[in-house]
Amino acid sequence: MPQQARAHRQDAHRGRVVAVLSQKGGAGKTTLATHLAGEFAMQGRRVILLDADPRGSALDWAQRRAQCDLPRLCGIYGLARDALHQEAPLLAQQADLVLIDGPPRVAALARSALLAADLVLIPVQPSAYDVWAIQDMVRLVAEVQVLRPMLRAAFVINRLVVRTRIGREVRAALAEQPLPTLRADVCQRIVFAASVAAGRLACEAAPLSTAAREIAALAQAVREALR
Repeated sequence: MPQQARAHRQDAHRGRVVAVLSQKGGAGKTTLATHLAGEFAMQGRRVILLDADPRGSALDWAQRRAQCDLPRLCGIYGLARDALHQEAPLLAQQADLVLIDGPPRVAALARSALLAADLVLIPVQPSAYDVWAIQDMVRLVAEVQVLRPMLRAAFVINRLVVRTRIGREVRAALAEQPLPTLRADVCQRIVFAASVAAGRLACEAAPLSTAAREIAALAQAVREALR
Protein backbone atom coordinates (compact mmCIF):
# COMPACT_ATOMS: atom_id res chain seq x y z
CA MET A 1 0.00 0.00 0.00
CA PRO A 2 1.44 3.44 -0.87
CA GLN A 3 2.64 5.43 2.14
CA GLN A 4 0.13 8.27 1.57
CA ALA A 5 -2.82 5.86 1.37
CA ARG A 6 -1.61 4.00 4.47
CA ALA A 7 -1.31 7.27 6.42
CA HIS A 8 -4.82 8.30 5.31
CA ARG A 9 -6.22 4.95 6.43
CA GLN A 10 -4.53 5.23 9.83
CA ASP A 11 -5.76 8.81 10.28
CA ALA A 12 -9.32 7.73 9.40
CA HIS A 13 -9.26 5.34 12.37
CA ARG A 14 -7.56 7.74 14.77
CA GLY A 15 -9.39 8.67 17.94
CA ARG A 16 -9.59 12.23 19.18
CA VAL A 17 -7.03 13.76 21.54
CA VAL A 18 -8.17 16.07 24.35
CA ALA A 19 -5.61 17.82 26.54
CA VAL A 20 -6.49 19.32 29.93
CA LEU A 21 -3.95 22.08 30.47
CA SER A 22 -3.30 24.93 32.86
CA GLN A 23 -0.12 26.84 33.59
CA LYS A 24 -1.41 27.40 37.14
CA GLY A 25 -1.20 24.65 39.71
CA GLY A 26 -4.28 23.69 41.68
CA ALA A 27 -6.78 24.34 38.89
CA GLY A 28 -8.23 20.82 39.13
CA LYS A 29 -6.75 19.38 35.93
CA THR A 30 -6.35 15.85 37.21
CA THR A 31 -9.84 15.66 38.70
CA LEU A 32 -11.34 16.74 35.38
CA ALA A 33 -9.08 14.47 33.31
CA THR A 34 -9.73 11.34 35.39
CA HIS A 35 -13.46 11.98 35.61
CA LEU A 36 -13.79 12.63 31.87
CA ALA A 37 -11.76 9.50 31.11
CA GLY A 38 -14.01 7.46 33.40
CA GLU A 39 -17.21 9.00 32.05
CA PHE A 40 -16.31 8.27 28.43
CA ALA A 41 -15.11 4.76 29.32
CA MET A 42 -18.39 4.00 31.07
CA GLN A 43 -20.18 5.07 27.89
CA GLY A 44 -18.37 2.30 26.05
CA ARG A 45 -15.56 4.36 24.51
CA ARG A 46 -12.01 3.03 24.28
CA VAL A 47 -10.10 5.56 26.37
CA ILE A 48 -6.42 6.13 27.10
CA LEU A 49 -5.37 8.58 29.82
CA LEU A 50 -1.86 10.02 29.56
CA ASP A 51 -0.40 11.46 32.75
CA ALA A 52 1.93 14.18 31.46
CA ASP A 53 2.30 15.87 34.84
CA PRO A 54 5.70 15.10 36.44
CA ARG A 55 3.90 14.81 39.78
CA GLY A 56 2.03 11.74 38.48
CA SER A 57 -1.30 12.48 40.18
CA ALA A 58 -3.39 10.55 37.64
CA LEU A 59 -1.09 7.54 38.02
CA ASP A 60 -1.47 7.79 41.80
CA TRP A 61 -5.26 7.82 41.35
CA ALA A 62 -5.07 4.70 39.15
CA GLN A 63 -2.83 2.95 41.68
CA ARG A 64 -5.24 3.76 44.49
CA ARG A 65 -8.08 2.41 42.34
CA ALA A 66 -6.21 -0.87 41.81
CA GLN A 67 -5.44 -1.15 45.53
CA CYS A 68 -9.18 -0.87 46.23
CA ASP A 69 -9.95 -3.65 43.69
CA LEU A 70 -11.99 -1.31 41.53
CA PRO A 71 -12.40 -2.19 37.84
CA ARG A 72 -9.89 -0.82 35.35
CA LEU A 73 -11.75 1.67 33.19
CA CYS A 74 -9.06 2.70 30.73
CA GLY A 75 -5.38 2.49 29.96
CA ILE A 76 -3.32 4.97 31.99
CA TYR A 77 0.28 5.71 31.11
CA GLY A 78 2.88 8.17 32.35
CA LEU A 79 4.29 10.32 29.56
CA ALA A 80 5.76 13.45 31.14
CA ARG A 81 8.08 14.36 28.29
CA ASP A 82 7.92 16.63 25.29
CA ALA A 83 7.34 13.77 22.83
CA LEU A 84 3.60 13.91 23.46
CA HIS A 85 2.91 15.26 19.98
CA GLN A 86 4.56 12.13 18.57
CA GLU A 87 3.22 9.52 20.98
CA ALA A 88 -0.39 10.63 21.55
CA PRO A 89 -1.49 10.40 17.86
CA LEU A 90 -0.02 6.89 17.68
CA LEU A 91 -1.93 5.84 20.79
CA ALA A 92 -5.07 7.44 19.35
CA GLN A 93 -5.00 4.82 16.59
CA GLN A 94 -5.84 2.30 19.32
CA ALA A 95 -8.56 4.31 21.07
CA ASP A 96 -11.64 6.42 20.57
CA LEU A 97 -10.31 9.10 22.90
CA VAL A 98 -6.93 10.00 24.36
CA LEU A 99 -7.03 12.35 27.35
CA ILE A 100 -3.86 14.16 28.40
CA ASP A 101 -3.55 15.35 31.99
CA GLY A 102 -1.06 18.11 31.29
CA PRO A 103 1.66 19.68 33.41
CA PRO A 104 1.55 23.04 35.21
CA ARG A 105 4.29 25.57 34.52
CA VAL A 106 6.19 23.38 32.01
CA ALA A 107 5.92 25.24 28.71
CA ALA A 108 7.74 22.64 26.58
CA LEU A 109 5.46 19.82 27.76
CA ALA A 110 2.35 21.99 27.38
CA ARG A 111 3.35 22.96 23.84
CA SER A 112 3.89 19.30 22.94
CA ALA A 113 0.45 18.44 24.35
CA LEU A 114 -1.11 21.23 22.27
CA LEU A 115 0.60 19.95 19.14
CA ALA A 116 -0.95 16.53 19.82
CA ALA A 117 -4.47 17.70 20.69
CA ASP A 118 -7.66 18.17 18.75
CA LEU A 119 -9.15 20.04 21.70
CA VAL A 120 -7.58 21.65 24.75
CA LEU A 121 -9.60 22.29 27.90
CA ILE A 122 -8.31 25.03 30.19
CA PRO A 123 -9.77 24.76 33.71
CA VAL A 124 -10.27 28.11 35.44
CA GLN A 125 -11.27 28.53 39.06
CA PRO A 126 -13.50 31.51 39.89
CA SER A 127 -10.81 33.79 41.26
CA ALA A 128 -9.06 36.86 39.95
CA TYR A 129 -5.71 35.06 40.23
CA ASP A 130 -6.88 32.26 37.95
CA VAL A 131 -8.32 34.65 35.38
CA TRP A 132 -5.05 36.60 35.32
CA ALA A 133 -3.04 33.36 35.02
CA ILE A 134 -4.79 32.19 31.84
CA GLN A 135 -2.93 34.71 29.68
CA ASP A 136 0.09 32.42 29.30
CA MET A 137 -2.15 29.57 28.11
CA VAL A 138 -4.02 31.84 25.71
CA ARG A 139 -0.73 32.95 24.17
CA LEU A 140 0.55 29.38 23.96
CA VAL A 141 -2.64 28.22 22.24
CA ALA A 142 -2.39 31.08 19.75
CA GLU A 143 1.22 30.16 18.96
CA VAL A 144 0.32 26.54 18.26
CA GLN A 145 -2.76 27.48 16.21
CA VAL A 146 -0.41 29.17 13.73
CA LEU A 147 0.97 25.68 13.04
CA ARG A 148 -2.29 23.80 13.63
CA PRO A 149 -5.26 26.03 12.69
CA MET A 150 -7.71 23.19 13.42
CA LEU A 151 -6.76 23.09 17.12
CA ARG A 152 -9.76 24.00 19.27
CA ALA A 153 -9.54 25.35 22.80
CA ALA A 154 -12.07 26.25 25.48
CA PHE A 155 -12.18 27.27 29.12
CA VAL A 156 -13.90 25.11 31.73
CA ILE A 157 -15.09 26.86 34.89
CA ASN A 158 -14.04 24.48 37.64
CA ARG A 159 -14.54 24.45 41.41
CA LEU A 160 -17.31 26.99 41.08
CA VAL A 161 -18.81 28.03 44.40
CA VAL A 162 -22.51 28.48 43.74
CA ARG A 163 -24.39 31.62 44.73
CA THR A 164 -21.28 33.78 45.01
CA ARG A 165 -20.56 37.02 43.20
CA ILE A 166 -17.14 35.89 41.95
CA GLY A 167 -18.80 32.77 40.61
CA ARG A 168 -21.20 34.91 38.60
CA GLU A 169 -18.47 37.25 37.44
CA VAL A 170 -15.95 34.71 36.19
CA ARG A 171 -17.95 33.83 33.08
CA ALA A 172 -18.24 37.51 32.19
CA ALA A 173 -14.48 37.92 32.64
CA LEU A 174 -13.77 34.92 30.42
CA ALA A 175 -16.12 36.30 27.75
CA GLU A 176 -13.53 39.01 27.14
CA GLN A 177 -10.95 36.37 26.16
CA PRO A 178 -10.43 35.14 22.58
CA LEU A 179 -11.37 31.55 23.51
CA PRO A 180 -14.90 30.27 24.27
CA THR A 181 -16.07 28.92 27.62
CA LEU A 182 -17.96 25.64 27.79
CA ARG A 183 -21.43 25.99 29.28
CA ALA A 184 -20.96 22.98 31.56
CA ASP A 185 -19.53 24.25 34.86
CA VAL A 186 -18.13 21.96 37.55
CA CYS A 187 -18.73 23.11 41.12
CA GLN A 188 -16.71 22.77 44.29
CA ARG A 189 -18.10 19.63 45.90
CA ILE A 190 -16.84 17.38 48.68
CA VAL A 191 -17.63 14.26 46.66
CA PHE A 192 -14.88 15.12 44.15
CA ALA A 193 -12.17 15.30 46.81
CA ALA A 194 -13.46 12.19 48.56
CA SER A 195 -13.78 10.15 45.37
CA VAL A 196 -10.28 11.04 44.13
CA ALA A 197 -8.74 10.05 47.47
CA ALA A 198 -10.50 6.67 47.18
CA GLY A 199 -9.55 6.07 43.56
CA ARG A 200 -13.16 6.43 42.53
CA LEU A 201 -15.27 8.64 40.30
CA ALA A 202 -18.06 10.85 41.58
CA CYS A 203 -20.58 8.72 39.68
CA GLU A 204 -19.31 5.63 41.54
CA ALA A 205 -19.24 7.25 44.97
CA ALA A 206 -22.59 9.01 44.53
CA PRO A 207 -24.36 7.92 41.31
CA LEU A 208 -27.33 10.27 41.71
CA SER A 209 -25.33 13.28 42.87
CA THR A 210 -25.19 16.70 41.27
CA ALA A 211 -21.43 16.14 40.85
CA ALA A 212 -22.08 13.07 38.68
CA ARG A 213 -24.53 15.06 36.55
CA GLU A 214 -22.01 17.88 36.15
CA ILE A 215 -19.38 15.49 34.80
CA ALA A 216 -21.91 13.94 32.42
CA ALA A 217 -22.81 17.43 31.18
CA LEU A 218 -19.13 18.30 30.75
CA ALA A 219 -18.56 15.13 28.71
CA GLN A 220 -21.48 16.10 26.48
CA ALA A 221 -20.00 19.58 26.03
CA VAL A 222 -16.66 18.00 25.06
CA ARG A 223 -18.38 15.81 22.47
CA GLU A 224 -20.04 18.87 21.00
CA ALA A 225 -16.77 20.81 20.93
CA LEU A 226 -15.11 17.97 19.02
CA ARG A 227 -17.72 17.96 16.24
